[in-house]
Amino acid sequence: MKFKHHSLILPLTAACALAAIMFVPGQRVLSADHLDPPGRADPAFTVTPDIPADIADIYAFHDADNFYLIYTFGGPAATTRPAAYDRDVLYTINISSAAPAATVETAINFRFGPGANPGEWGISVEGVPGVQGAIVGPVERTISKDGVRVFAGLRDDPFFFDSQGLKESRNTGTIQFNRNRNFFGGKNITTVAIEIPRSRFGNGGNAKLDVWAVSARFGGLL
Repeated sequence: MKFKHHSLILPLTAACALAAIMFVPGQRVLSADHLDPPGRADPAFTVTPDIPADIADIYAFHDADNFYLIYTFGGPAATTRPAAYDRDVLYTINISSAAPAATVETAINFRFGPGANPGEWGISVEGVPGVQGAIVGPVERTISKDGVRVFAGLRDDPFFFDSQGLKESRNTGTIQFNRNRNFFGGKNITTVAIEIPRSRFGNGGNAKLDVWAVSARFGGLL
């Protein structure tokens, strides 16, 4: 099992994990998990990287009506590489909406499998508040059920980071970051986005939420 607690402790205010470390009032927020752990997921360290199980980021934000969750994995990938679908990986978004923050009040699980036509993929999403049963449909298309919308597909990696600047900063002992350099620019990521009515998380949609992501491979590691 691969576990990433992005510590996205989020009062329902407009906030989104868009940096390696960001802050919301009173809380430190972690994100970015690309190619981690290196011995399992980074091609530079292993000849058999487990790309589909490699969590990248978990983003959470809202507007007046809806709460949005975006789970990215399997990247950064060259634009020539297909999406990282694997029927043997279970993905989970855990949400804590009551103290203590480590408790799970909502666990949203999704998996991929064969679609209706040969060579196609589909997604099944379970555990979404207010939805009866699973949300099932093809990838690269928005699917809806019981007021919830889901999209799964290949998208441009939204994470922004100067990887070269990090290396130079470590080597020189001085900050060398350049905001015009983005290691993730022009690279893709496999994405699952879920739109849920905000009212389904209690306290009139104003509940404090702690969000983290998990990926688990059935059968364990080889």
